[in-house]
Amino acid sequence: MAQLSDRLQRLAPSATLAMSQKSSEMKAQGIDVINMSVGEPDFNTPDHIKEAAKKAVDDNYSRYSPVPGYADLRQAIVAKLKNENHLDYTINEILVSNGAKQSVCNTVMALVNPGDEVIIPAPYWVSYPQMVKLAGGNPIIVEAGFEQNFKMTPEQLEAAITPKTRLLILCSPSNPTGSVYNKEELEGLANVIKRHEDLFVLADEIYEHINYVGKHESIAQFPGMKERSIIVNGVSKAYAMTGWRIGYIAAPEWIVKGCNKLQGQYTSGPCSVSQKAAEFAYTSSQDCVEEMRKAFERRRNLIVKLAKDIPGLEVNVPEGAFYLFPKCSSFYGKKDGDKVINNSSDLALYILEKGHVATVGGDAFGDPDCFRMSYATSDENIIEAMHRIKEVLAQLR
Repeated sequence: MAQLSDRLQRLAPSATLAMSQKSSEMKAQGIDVINMSVGEPDFNTPDHIKEAAKKAVDDNYSRYSPVPGYADLRQAIVAKLKNENHLDYTINEILVSNGAKQSVCNTVMALVNPGDEVIIPAPYWVSYPQMVKLAGGNPIIVEAGFEQNFKMTPEQLEAAITPKTRLLILCSPSNPTGSVYNKEELEGLANVIKRHEDLFVLADEIYEHINYVGKHESIAQFPGMKERSIIVNGVSKAYAMTGWRIGYIAAPEWIVKGCNKLQGQYTSGPCSVSQKAAEFAYTSSQDCVEEMRKAFERRRNLIVKLAKDIPGLEVNVPEGAFYLFPKCSSFYGKKDGDKVINNSSDLALYILEKGHVATVGGDAFGDPDCFRMSYATSDENIIEAMHRIKEVLAQLR
């Protein structure tokens, strides 16, 4: 019988996209669903960036772009890394891709051999372990739960390393938890990495600018770490440009060359017009970034306050990104009529079907005790969603 490849059989579908699709189907039936399942700013791309894209169309940026991206964009990224992160890169150490998701996947495919181990702290973004499996590697999950503010310790990292360990994937600010590693915490992890030859860190910094605790810190800043770090970033979250699909890596040139070789056979260079828009995003006023960050911070304060008012939820205070990841295990085993809540996926489904709010169960993120809500939506939606969640959870006995 004809069937799909073994590679695909090993992959799980994206839980976040599945919940988003289910909520869209309910909306299509006329049900008023508040979608808090998807990780996307609700702002429109700032007008000055849209104007740059229109100009690029008029200037006939309509042909294939170079595989690693336009030199002008890579130069703008070099300048950004220098000015904002005090990191020195050349344009040969930058590769622009079709979104940061491709940047992550390129890196994993370029560095991981079948049987290699990749350490991933849990909770994690749903796609990390799946990408490792796609490369034939083994995801090694290190549990960093609610009690430790969802951050892995150097001791946990050291204990997880074996002769097969090739890569650590670190996301700060974090999706799904909003936790942010501070400089001291990153230095502790960096010291462990440096003790192990041939161990690299993929630092996913896509939420860099959505930070409520001050300056973003990069693990590449410590002596000896730039050679071991692959920074992944892009324009989607900071500039509300999710659909433009522009991400990049900053990494040692030999890794960039490898990813370039892969991308050259896979997708070639990213969208020409999007690149010109991204270049302008990086080289023009950054006021829009701060405006959006302030709005997210206000919403963070609002959702935390309302969530803490819901009996049975344990809530920490996220320091970045736009997610709340409350602990909900006190509801497991409870019922509403015939409906029994056995896990966070059950709870998320119950909240969607009964309260018409789309969230995502924590199982998909490697933490079955919690569930994820995105507060990248209006204050009114947050207030109404939390009211609905409070009401439906109160019906569980």
